[in-house]
Amino acid sequence: MGKILIIGAGGVGNVVAKKCAQVSEVFTEICLASRNIEKCNKIAAEIEKNMGRKIKIAQVDANKVPDLVKLINEFRPNLVINVALPYQDLTIMDACLRTGVNYLDTANYEPLDDVHFEYSWQWAYQEKFKKKGIMAVLGCGFDPGVSNVFCAYAQKHIYKEITNIDILDCNAGDHGYPFATNFNPEINIREVTQIVKYWENEKWIETPMILDSKSVHFSFDYPVVGPRESYLLYHEELESLVRNIIGLKRIRFWMTFSENYLTYLRVLHNVGMTRIDEVEFEGKKIVPIKFLKTLLPDPSLLGTNYTGKTVIGCIFDGITKNGKKKKIYIYNVCDHAKTYKEIQAQAISYTAGTPAMIGAMMMLKGIWKNTGVFNVEQLDPDAFMEALNKYGLPWQQIEFTGNLP
Repeated sequence: MGKILIIGAGGVGNVVAKKCAQVSEVFTEICLASRNIEKCNKIAAEIEKNMGRKIKIAQVDANKVPDLVKLINEFRPNLVINVALPYQDLTIMDACLRTGVNYLDTANYEPLDDVHFEYSWQWAYQEKFKKKGIMAVLGCGFDPGVSNVFCAYAQKHIYKEITNIDILDCNAGDHGYPFATNFNPEINIREVTQIVKYWENEKWIETPMILDSKSVHFSFDYPVVGPRESYLLYHEELESLVRNIIGLKRIRFWMTFSENYLTYLRVLHNVGMTRIDEVEFEGKKIVPIKFLKTLLPDPSLLGTNYTGKTVIGCIFDGITKNGKKKKIYIYNVCDHAKTYKEIQAQAISYTAGTPAMIGAMMMLKGIWKNTGVFNVEQLDPDAFMEALNKYGLPWQQIEFTGNLP
């Protein structure tokens, strides 16, 4: 049905390539590209060994538009799936514009020299993509991604008006390392060391970052895994959902962190190891967070001994289509050991990569077909929700009777 070019061969790229390889009737040809050709080789070899499929690989610098354009013109894909670094979103979008190829990513753009991410840079491509007659789907991982689909589903089928949304992301797994991040350490640490904000009554409200003693947190009783301390955190899907969910009065994002993780991160932050600016070291310029990244475990290799589960979902409060006030909880539980057995990946990578495959499937099948730039909640959720159950991320819907701050 379609040819896809996957850019990025980290933990999520590994999942996207293998999940696409499982669905040969949709993804007829696959090319995996990265600056690190060794990672591409490893993934391709595992796909051939375990699934009996051969995929193409290529080396490319995703910071360079001409190199990307050359690769796209050589392979001629129907769709580019971007699971490279968020700094590279705009160069890859530019390459898609020049070549007239559809685009999908899992995380929004952020500049390399500023701990700040928002959709404005990518939304600015709206008219360019429309004029070119191609489609860009932004943030099609789990959160953002599936969390947005849950919101679209609730708005379409359950609620006349959604007043409150709380997105809760819990990793109750154990990778066995004293300290590690579940995805790219540089991106992960930049995300969790920023000022927190949430949206309420038509304005953004700031609260201290999670490392601060005044950070906002509470214990939430998650399905299957039980109580976990959950911290208020800013996450990118809040920005788009505020624009696209009718009647919304408040939206917040919560993520679990162990005290062990926070203690390590506080020390690293306090001694300057999370800095993103250059410092001089023995006559050379280095960026501390990039140096720290080289010392930490590779997230794509965490899965070997990972145990436990992730629980990610949305709690909705509002007026249903039959006029009743009701709270609903839609969530997924994913098991680290099971995902590793299936495709040699831990559940954090699995929950981000599988939805990217499903989103790509929606585009190739023409279920999501339009021109311009779209966030996931702007698209029809039904076929996507069905595919989650089929391809490894089954969801549950229950009435919520618990308490939130």
